[in-house]
Amino acid sequence: KLDINLKSLEEIRIEDLIGRQAVKVNYEEIEGFLKDKIILITGAGGSIGSEITMQVCAFHPRKVILFDIDETALHNMSLKLGRSFPYSKDKIFFITGDIRDEDRIEEVFKTFSPQIVFHAAAYKHVPMMEYNPKEAVKVNMFGTYLLAKASVDYGVEKFIMISTDKAVSPTSIMGATKRMAEHICKAFNNAGNQQLAVSNQDGRIEFVSVRFGNVLGSRGSVLPLFLEQLRYGGPLTITHREMQRYFMTIPEAVSLVL
Repeated sequence: KLDINLKSLEEIRIEDLIGRQAVKVNYEEIEGFLKDKIILITGAGGSIGSEITMQVCAFHPRKVILFDIDETALHNMSLKLGRSFPYSKDKIFFITGDIRDEDRIEEVFKTFSPQIVFHAAAYKHVPMMEYNPKEAVKVNMFGTYLLAKASVDYGVEKFIMISTDKAVSPTSIMGATKRMAEHICKAFNNAGNQQLAVSNQDGRIEFVSVRFGNVLGSRGSVLPLFLEQLRYGGPLTITHREMQRYFMTIPEAVSLVL
């Protein structure tokens, strides 16, 4: 009988599991993009949003506005950022709110005038959204619409939406709503720039959607699930024997987005 030490399993480095070299990125270009900018991050308390926050704060932005519906996640981020960036506390703002709340979004854009928006707020769990399709539509589609509209109205320079590979020929509610969110961003990319041209404002807003595959270690990803199943003696469940998954780590994913 194979004796498995769960303690050693829990100390697995995620980077050891991907079977390839971690991706390297050009940090000088990223610094040029983020330095001295006012940056809004939605879903900032989530696994992707919090990593975007940590990496963005390292590139000396002028202000970082962290927007999330989860007050506990924001509180935990404030403690983490206080340790990692103690000299930036006056530049970081923690805003609780719902991306479905048009008045709250308007308030945030009017107060801070962000130049770059990272939109990571979403409902993402595929099985859960099959049972709650209306909520997926409200958040992933209409929430994205409200943010995109405010970004055009308040002169944002670049809007980066975190999308998913499940938006490709979607077969799930989650994938379909994220695909629609991409279409919404694309529509605003065209209409928004026409509006700017008409009003003679300088600059063009650019909408970018970035599709993630499976991100190792993110909330609800397969690695924490496998560790939990091992803790209870198995079995490890997989979707299908022939299924292929393509993995990246959270820091890799976020570095590539930046």
